[in-house]
Order: sequence, then structure tokens, then C-alpha cells
Amino acid sequence: MNALPLFGPAEREMTFDELSEKVEEFMLETGGGDGGGYVGVAPVGEWSVALELSGWRTMLSDTAAGLSTGCELVAVGRHDYAEHGFVYAVDGQIVTSFAPHQPNIRWGDDPDQINELMREAGFPPEALADDAEQAAWDDLYANGISRAFCLAAKITGVVLTPDILSRPLLVGSISQ
Repeated sequence: MNALPLFGPAEREMTFDELSEKVEEFMLETGGGDGGGYVGVAPVGEWSVALELSGWRTMLSDTAAGLSTGCELVAVGRHDYAEHGFVYAVDGQIVTSFAPHQPNIRWGDDPDQINELMREAGFPPEALADDAEQAAWDDLYANGISRAFCLAAKITGVVLTPDILSRPLLVGSISQ
């Protein structure tokens, strides 16, 4: 039996605001330590956009690998008090993963595979040389999340827009 926290079956269709309310209720009931408890999914072309509000489970290596079995997964994690993250997985394998403020420190089966796309998105995949590059590091701290979404769009061809968030979402619980 797989004990990984994966997306459960869709329970019903909701708006983004309804999903937000459901997540808030779950967090109040559980004290927030289990994340948001729900995920909303909207189809966009050949991809699906999954929104895990107040959660982090998709960013976990085992979960990302499991969710990518038989397909590709790109995940961008924005965290209020911990480290942001980026994961690209294909068919159960993490290709590359990194923290947007440290794109030169990557892990996965082929961490250099998307280096050119990283450069196009404003992520230097190589280490910056010295303190003269401090402004570049400061820029990564300030703009890492927006660059991570840009990189996700370069890989998938899907740009996360307000239109996507206005679509009905299939919502299900995240099983523990």
C-alpha cells in the first residue's frame, strides 16, 4: 500500500473562491499542520493545472515522482515562511529540482537538462562568481517565484493567467 500523500478522487466542481474557503476551513479544523487538504485541477490544453493552496505536498520528491508516472509534471511552490521550490518530473523520475533563489544547486536524474530554458527564464544554472554578483543574487530572492512560473510556462506552454483561475476546478482531498 502506498502511503504517499497523493491527490484523491475529485469530489466536486468548485470555483477558486470556493476552493479557498474549503482550504481555510480545513486549516482551521486541523491547525494548519497538514497543509490545505485539497487540490483543485483545471485542464489547459494538453496539460492540467493543479492548485494546492496552503500546501506543499506536490513539491515533495516522492509525491512529484508519483504524480508524474506516465506523464510530465512541473510544480512551482511558493511558501510564506520556508523555501520556495521548482520541480520538473517525467514518468516517475525527478529530472531537476531546485530552490528559485539558488538555481545553481539542483538535484534530480538530469539536473542540467533544462539549463537553456532556465537561462531564458532568468535563472543562471551555474554558480555566480563572487560578491560582485550580489545584485544578481538579490534579484533571484526578489523575483525567483515569477521566474519559476516563467520557466514552467516555457516547459509546458501554459501561462498561469487569471482566466485559468476563473474556470471551474475539479476538487478533491489530498489523502494522507
